[in-house]
Amino acid sequence: MNCVLRSILAVVLCNTVGTLSATATNLGKPVTSNSLRIIALGGAVTEIVFALGAGDRVVGVDASSSYPEEAKQRPKVAYHRRLSAEGILSLEPTLIIATTEAGPPQAIQQLESTGVALLILPHKPSVENTIIKIKRIAATLNEEATGAALINRLQDEIEQAKSYHPTQDAKAKVLFIYARGQGSLMVAGQNTGAETIIDLAGGVNAVQNYDGYKPLTSEAVVAAAPNAILLMDSGLESIGGPAGLWQLPGLAYTPAGDDKRVLSFNGLMLLGFGPRLGEAALALNQALYPKNSTDENRH
Repeated sequence: MNCVLRSILAVVLCNTVGTLSATATNLGKPVTSNSLRIIALGGAVTEIVFALGAGDRVVGVDASSSYPEEAKQRPKVAYHRRLSAEGILSLEPTLIIATTEAGPPQAIQQLESTGVALLILPHKPSVENTIIKIKRIAATLNEEATGAALINRLQDEIEQAKSYHPTQDAKAKVLFIYARGQGSLMVAGQNTGAETIIDLAGGVNAVQNYDGYKPLTSEAVVAAAPNAILLMDSGLESIGGPAGLWQLPGLAYTPAGDDKRVLSFNGLMLLGFGPRLGEAALALNQALYPKNSTDENRH
């Protein structure tokens, strides 16, 4: 790797925020920034690389990389949590960018052993970590100015969403359901990406008594008493749309069921925590509190 890229990656490692840090390996491989052949692993990583204007240097993406449209035209490797080192190496990358979600460990170790430059970023569904990912990928690709513009826009959108938050007692209680068909239904508790985006949008997670995800049960849903049900578009489709949703245990007996209030968004935008995070917060805010509603409860 040339001195410029080696120095950039060294800076990436040194400029940590809080307890979040990145790792980079194999900095001695000869590479120039103009000849980079990037493998982007993870939907958010791929979005960031393309948003930085480096899409023309991407030679492969993982199966979760569905945005932007150009990314769908790149050769696919396996899902970033079930990687095959052989499939990745067949695309002759000079730089692999992933998060700590990438695996299995044996595949990562095999990639490291080949000498290909590897940048692994921390995974955490937060605004702070999204900014860290953008900064570090931008520094690695020598696109700091574009990265700063992306971050400024993201922060502006989040601030705009916050300016439309209602008072605490007027916030909607939102239940997020992760669905992959009728037989796979999980409800988001605290300390999840779903809770983070609900909070950014000015809502309140309807589930407050556990962390992570748990299977949907009628009793828990009724007790949560949500005002709105939130899903990913693909999840809602997998259970038969809104009609199928209200047939799920307990949902018809909630305030959301009374109003038939269901919201769905593109999953990567909503929970990817990539450069569209601010856009997602704004869109969910506007869906929870439509513009034609009164503003008397807003700040």
